Amino acid sequence: MIDDVKFDDQTGPAGSTPAGAPGPDRPASLGKLVEQVSEQASRLVRAEIALAKAELAEKAKKSGIGVGLLVVALLIFAYAVGVLLLAAVYGLGTVWPLWLSALAIGGFMVLVVAILALVGAQLLKKATTPPESVQRVKDDITSIKEGMQR
Repeated sequence: MIDDVKFDDQTGPAGSTPAGAPGPDRPASLGKLVEQVSEQASRLVRAEIALAKAELAEKAKKSGIGVGLLVVALLIFAYAVGVLLLAAVYGLGTVWPLWLSALAIGGFMVLVVAILALVGAQLLKKATTPPESVQRVKDDITSIKEGMQR
């Protein structure tokens, strides 16, 4: 019975593990289990954060290299376009005077730039106007308000 068990202030029942510590015949208390879960969850969250930081650092490094390569490619492409335009001027220079071929190529480039600018301006104008659905929703709200006033 319970009266037969002798208690020691520091160890619990005589001959068992310290009070509150789980033993072979004594399961861990609910408080200890909650404490362990809390501690393990905390360690897991810290480990996940460290892993996320490491992954982001790796992705940032690869992204930086990728952006750098794209910038170099665009710079080389810009020079290549200039060389191709010069070749076009010299090519037309075999048929026309050199000044006229340069004028023709320059005029063609201005025409292309004007067309691209007009198309871009129209696309921006369409993108900055509110969608039709917004106007329809406003019309619906107005209709509902008018219907409630009747």
